[in-house]
Amino acid sequence: MNFFDQLQAQTASERAYLLGAPIIGQAMEGRVSTADYIAFLTQAYHHVKHTVPLLMACGARLPDRLEWLRQAVAEYIEEEYGHQEWILNDIAACGGDPDAVRRGEPALPTELMVGYVYDRIARHNPVSFFGMVNVLEGTSIQLASRAAGRIQETLGLPGKAFSYLSSHGALDLDHIQLFASLVNRLDDEGDRQAVLHTARVVYRLYGDLFRSLRPLEQPAALTA
Repeated sequence: MNFFDQLQAQTASERAYLLGAPIIGQAMEGRVSTADYIAFLTQAYHHVKHTVPLLMACGARLPDRLEWLRQAVAEYIEEEYGHQEWILNDIAACGGDPDAVRRGEPALPTELMVGYVYDRIARHNPVSFFGMVNVLEGTSIQLASRAAGRIQETLGLPGKAFSYLSSHGALDLDHIQLFASLVNRLDDEGDRQAVLHTARVVYRLYGDLFRSLRPLEQPAALTA
């Protein structure tokens, strides 16, 4: 079994925790509000804006033996630059306040997730970053396009409110194929374990992010 497949198998319980977040199932059932969607986009903004800085931090710390991976990181930076602005545009199209989101602070699970990955890159192993990639892009493939269509159908929002979700469903399919090819080239067990450990933790933190979007006592909304 190649490392990518091992990674999926060995993070199954953590992935189930993420996908078991109640609001994800409710979104697929059409039981979310515009406020819920804006809350998701808000937290997405606060972690997506760190994608390029995290990539830069990772690339700067990779050892010479992983120069081939640094090249991939450089190409990935170009593709990912500015995606947080798509999210702010989506928030505006929903009637939200993108400037308030830009000035605001992330929820605690979002802050912990981003801070954790910076720490793993700086203090442990820069390859750890790819554990986060496995979580975010793998989740996008499973959920993004489906969720965009279902939420739009439920809330009647314009198509321009879904540029981030709609694009990432298809875009991340290409990315995860590239990701698989990259991690399968990792032949150092320490690098592999760094990716695996980070993926496990980020699945939990990303699951907590989704659970933070709606307090437990708040009933599920049916309309905007």
